[in-house]
Amino acid sequence: MMKTWQAVKRLLPMTAIFGLILAGCGREDLSVLRPQGPAAESSLGLMKLSIAIMVVVLLIVFSIAAYVIIRFRRKPGQQEIPKQVEGNFKLEVLWTVIPLILVVVLAVPTVKAVFAAGNDHANDKNAIKVKVTGHQFWWEFEYTDYGVKTAQDLVIPKGKDIAFELTTADVLHSFWVPSLSGKIDTNPAGTINRFSFSAPNEGVYRGKCAELCGPSHGLMEFKVKSVSEDAFEQWIASMKSPVAVLPEDPELAKTFKNQCLKCHAIGDQGLAVGPNLTGIGSREAIAGILLNDDTGVDGAPIEENLKTWLHDPQSVKPGNLMPNPKDLGLSDAEIDGIAAYLANYTLD
Repeated sequence: MMKTWQAVKRLLPMTAIFGLILAGCGREDLSVLRPQGPAAESSLGLMKLSIAIMVVVLLIVFSIAAYVIIRFRRKPGQQEIPKQVEGNFKLEVLWTVIPLILVVVLAVPTVKAVFAAGNDHANDKNAIKVKVTGHQFWWEFEYTDYGVKTAQDLVIPKGKDIAFELTTADVLHSFWVPSLSGKIDTNPAGTINRFSFSAPNEGVYRGKCAELCGPSHGLMEFKVKSVSEDAFEQWIASMKSPVAVLPEDPELAKTFKNQCLKCHAIGDQGLAVGPNLTGIGSREAIAGILLNDDTGVDGAPIEENLKTWLHDPQSVKPGNLMPNPKDLGLSDAEIDGIAAYLANYTLD
């Protein structure tokens, strides 16, 4: 027993040190401490208020404890029992009323922020309506007023309220963009949740699923691209305009049409069972997590990311429903050809 306790005493400091180190390993772009919108700023304000109250209470309690320990410590030779105050009415009222006041101080802004977060702008003619559908393990975005459907990259105009209607195609997911808002579930059984947020500034914000939904839950990410209103209108026009949907090579075009378009849509062709591929060459990432960067500094060129994904989807996102192209009879050359075609299929 003594040896076990000695081992525990040696491990506790090491565990505390590793805990502090790992606490700093969180990704900055998924931090709620860097709000970029009014909803996220409201949440951070509540966190600061809660922490301030807890720190004040902590300081007061520890100060009183230190005073009592020093002031009323047993002196040498002192044997009498100290005066007992467990029945003191004034003290009992005091330490009952003070916590109630603190709870009210915290509850009022919390309730206000919760109701504000649930504001539904679905009937606001100036809001952008987006239907969000969670899939294992990707996100589908449908702009209902524009007749546009895409996946993984949510493009929004800066400063405008975005009215979301959220549902799921399979299991429970949770839609979360830490820099812009709190999280909200996409529930099965036809349940629809609604909420709104806005992004005052242009930029790219990372979002992800915040509800355990399967083997690749941690990889179920997406991007929110806040752009100018003109850029948003141009993007909508590009998504709706006719596009050349097939590769130039006849054999590759035949393979793409017979295999890829059985599940995916591109332009006005194909099915929308899987993610819509229109303009995939303009997206921030492949499969939500393979970041596209031609410099190779923070990511890889988009064609390389597409090859990585298409050659073995399960190695990128275990448990996803994308069939391995090789199991469908596609050769390495055909897979590379499709990757090159999709990489160059942009909205520019």
